[in-house]
Amino acid sequence: LSRKCRPQRFDEVVGQIHITQTLQNAIGMDRVAHGYLLAGPRGVGKTTTARILAKVLSCANSQDRNPCNKCTNCRDITKGSSLDVLELDGASNRGIDSIRELKEAVKYPPGSGKYRIYIIDEVHMLTQEAFNALLKTLEEPPPHIVFIMATTDAHRIPTTILSRTQKFDFKLISVNDISVYLKKILKSEKITFDEDGISLIAQKAEGSLRDSLSLLDQVIAYSDEILDVETVRDVLGIIEENVFLDVIKLINEKNHQELITYINKLLNDGFAIPYFISGLNEFLRHCMIHQSGDSDIINLSEGSIKWLKSECRFSLTDFLRMLDLSLQFESNLKHI
Repeated sequence: LSRKCRPQRFDEVVGQIHITQTLQNAIGMDRVAHGYLLAGPRGVGKTTTARILAKVLSCANSQDRNPCNKCTNCRDITKGSSLDVLELDGASNRGIDSIRELKEAVKYPPGSGKYRIYIIDEVHMLTQEAFNALLKTLEEPPPHIVFIMATTDAHRIPTTILSRTQKFDFKLISVNDISVYLKKILKSEKITFDEDGISLIAQKAEGSLRDSLSLLDQVIAYSDEILDVETVRDVLGIIEENVFLDVIKLINEKNHQELITYINKLLNDGFAIPYFISGLNEFLRHCMIHQSGDSDIINLSEGSIKWLKSECRFSLTDFLRMLDLSLQFESNLKHI
């Protein structure tokens, strides 16, 4: 699905309007920069946006500052066969020799479009020598050259490169935006779904649209016809909220012996510790928001909300302390 449903226009990119609108305005005002740095988490649209920008700059019949996706240039870029748009993987072409070859190639004018465009993915993987070699070209680029660099680790990019490019920070995509996008895809694929199940997938994706599509692929492959909540839970290993509520209740009652027995039973039943801790952190965060009085934006069941209002003795500070300890434990797990 991530390949089949890849956006081909700026207005199809999900959750990054602050970037797509800026780029469209720059194109409309003929203020195209010679270097762009697209930075942000994985799976939020960096490479997709780079390709769309390359298409608009090369398109023979662009409409509303979007590519037509019908002309020869657009079709060639979509297929990856355009001679004027070259994609490099920073991890595979990280040495100085690759950048020297690039420096020689930029001298030649474009074949059919207005620009020759170089998309360098995972640019932070370049060596220091390669960055130094690239610096001169970025400093005095030929007028027909545009560099579009993408990275998940902007802090590893030298300041000399940053100062010569326009940097755009991509953000994690909201659960609501991911849910709307997944529902749109499922309707187009004529697949019946349960809205609560789609919401679980969106939460599990943790802001990455590509991850959400990969998870959706898994669930579709497993299920027969209907994507219901139970199917999503089974496939993705998502633990029910009641489990976390029971844990917090036992902590609330200071029933330490029963708490140890309960958690031991969960582990014996096959629940993975990383999934359990991740889910507990999310539950604690929602409880903390509820205790702060901002109950309109939380995602808790009626049973949890009822218990928080009537029986819970924990304050906002207590939940914050528990969340802090649990986040530390989750961080330690990643280094084991």
